[in-house]
Amino acid sequence: MIKIMADSTCDLSQDILEKYDIGVAPLKINIDGKTYSDKIDIKTDELFELLPNIEKHPTTSMPSPTEFLSIMKEAVDKGHTSILCICMSSGTSASYQAAEIAKDTFYDENPNSEIKIHVVDSKSMSHGSGWLILKSARLRDEGASFDELVKFNEAYKKNVKHYLSVDDLDHLIRSGRLTNTSAFIGKLLKLKPIMSMKDGKGAIVAKERGRKKVLNHYVSEFLKRNNPELTDFIIIGYSNEIGVAEVLKEKLIQEAGYNGEIFIMQMGVAVSTHVGPGAISLFFIEKNRN
Repeated sequence: MIKIMADSTCDLSQDILEKYDIGVAPLKINIDGKTYSDKIDIKTDELFELLPNIEKHPTTSMPSPTEFLSIMKEAVDKGHTSILCICMSSGTSASYQAAEIAKDTFYDENPNSEIKIHVVDSKSMSHGSGWLILKSARLRDEGASFDELVKFNEAYKKNVKHYLSVDDLDHLIRSGRLTNTSAFIGKLLKLKPIMSMKDGKGAIVAKERGRKKVLNHYVSEFLKRNNPELTDFIIIGYSNEIGVAEVLKEKLIQEAGYNGEIFIMQMGVAVSTHVGPGAISLFFIEKNRN
């Protein structure tokens, strides 16, 4: 049996996590001196209720190797013979390194073990790694072998296309994703930055004036870049405004002619801490990369 696990920034919905038995190591969020586990002790909507009244902007930290190791051991105890762990990009967090330490610790404690463990540096954030995890779970249930899942992830992880736009640029400044100068110009011109992933890190790839133009940009880029053979589902993410996500879904159906599955999922607490309210994202498989 193959166990699939991740860190909590995969941002997959609880019903998906339960349906495919995906183990999750939660990131930690520190708010005014109190530490919470992502999606366990605090939910995203609760974060946005707290934000107006907190003294300092929240910070996040990776899951400990012990938390990853605990999931691995539990999987083995339940009879799994291989474990695929898909983590957020090593360029943005140390979660990948923590999972690698957990893997090494498992083998140190079980030197004769025949359990296979592979940790994927997804080069993705939020529902980007979530896309790989959900696809891997479906491939597993369709009969793919562990080696086939590893090869798929390593071959196509850089093809997962991300788009993210936010309402409040200050959150990106505090998280180190945007310079004060860029933010000042963006606010002055009422521009919304659109970010994607480059070399495992977030990068601004476009700026649009107003949310309507942001959504139009998403649809235009989807039409140019989408790989219809591999994008058998799309994930739309949102931080606190599901209505915007629903508008984007309708545009993808009506204007892009997409007739596959489209999931709308809320970003988790750790991701929302960095992107703030009003964030909207889009994830699919890009062509012409591998």
